[in-house]
Amino acid sequence: MKTIIFLAIMCAAVIAAPQQHPNEITIVRQEENNNIGVDGYHYSYEQSDGQKKEETGELQNQGTEQETIVVRGFFSFMGADGKTYKVEYTADADGFHPVVSVA
Repeated sequence: MKTIIFLAIMCAAVIAAPQQHPNEITIVRQEENNNIGVDGYHYSYEQSDGQKKEETGELQNQGTEQETIVVRGFFSFMGADGKTYKVEYTADADGFHPVVSVA
């Protein structure tokens, strides 16, 4: 449950982050497959400024005391230095596990 709350706060912070030219940025691709409460979910999007995000959540050990949602995904963006930053992550019963790369 702590993982889900952490991810919700993190997503809200990313969404609320100010953009330099918010009127010029558009979503160029979006995909959603929300099957809330049964098998999991999947969504992804790409913005005109190159930002990308993809996430999949799967319910594991359904109906047991070890029931948990495992989330896997990534987000990427171009920094002010012109480099592309990518964060790939897994969030599970053991916590949030990010891996950052720069290209």
